[in-house]
Amino acid sequence: MSDLLFEEYSKLPKEIQAQVRDYIEFLVTKYQERFEGKKPAEKQSNFGSAKGLIIMAEDFDDPLEDFKAYS
Repeated sequence: MSDLLFEEYSKLPKEIQAQVRDYIEFLVTKYQERFEGKKPAEKQSNFGSAKGLIIMAEDFDDPLEDFKAYS
């Protein structure tokens, strides 16, 4: 099987070979914990980490000028 894969890989243009290597590297990184028999780490949530970054305008709920004709 690996000979067949290498044969097909060798037929590809160099640019595509680079993409295949990048994808293999991505897969190894993504599933590395499974390969090593470890449980995947749980993601930590950062509740409130955006506090103060989003500001609502005072007139947020006011009717829009474009729709005044419909009210």
